[in-house]
Amino acid sequence: MARNLQLTPLVFSLLFLMILIKTSQAGSIATYWGLNVSEGNLSTTCGTGIYAYVNLAFLNVFGNGQTPEINLNGHCNPASNGCTFLSEDIKFCQKFGLKVMLSIGGGVGKYFLASPNDAENVATYLWNNFLGGNSSSRPFGDAILDGINFDIQHGSTQYWQDLAKNLKNHSNVYLSASPQCPFPDNFLGTALNTNLFDYLWVQFYNNPQCQYDFSNSNTTNLISSWNQWSSSLKVGKLFLGIPAAPQAAVSGYVPSQVLNAEILPLLRKSPNYGGVMLWNRYYDELTRFFATILESV
Repeated sequence: MARNLQLTPLVFSLLFLMILIKTSQAGSIATYWGLNVSEGNLSTTCGTGIYAYVNLAFLNVFGNGQTPEINLNGHCNPASNGCTFLSEDIKFCQKFGLKVMLSIGGGVGKYFLASPNDAENVATYLWNNFLGGNSSSRPFGDAILDGINFDIQHGSTQYWQDLAKNLKNHSNVYLSASPQCPFPDNFLGTALNTNLFDYLWVQFYNNPQCQYDFSNSNTTNLISSWNQWSSSLKVGKLFLGIPAAPQAAVSGYVPSQVLNAEILPLLRKSPNYGGVMLWNRYYDELTRFFATILESV
């Protein structure tokens, strides 16, 4: 199993400078890691200098009295305590200023919040097992993640605001969310109204009414939806979530030339513009989509 990269002091300094320059620009790139074992290890992902945020995906079983489960799709098996080596990878990423988030939910899984008390219990579990708390069974060892990403696509539509509030009661916890682009999001609308979220990577794909119209080369729906999200967001940064390859989603792929020339110049004018979220690391590595947009983000 691969571990963190071994860097000479010179390479270490150059990589740090590259990430520092990138994060000082108008926007940054976020991605999801943990969805395909062929995407490479986490430290390599962070060591590219491409990303400023990495979501570990997914904790997809939790709530309603269930024993929480993580699925990292072949990278390791948390059920047998086999993911603790990721502690060093996570620390490696954070050493260069990247924020590493645990993404909860996803398109496949069994998750549900039954009540405010249930939300409090889930928050306590997340704090003790992934954030600044203490537990004898931390899946990623002693690494302290930067925060929690809400990628809620089914299950309950209630009590996510309670989960957010309970998590934010702790210091130094970042919250991000991945709502669908139809506004407001069916599952996270109430939670987002708390203004507790630091980053939103809105999914402008698999939603024809608010994504790029590839067949007609039309950006109208996407731009209109972005403006609605941007004007409603009181705090935090807004990211354009798009597939890194046509096969990464059912629909919503945006060719890089369209993104660079017609979309990003408009989005960058938004005061809460944060950058682009590429779904996901596997497809981004496969197509090297990042390389075609890096200078425009």
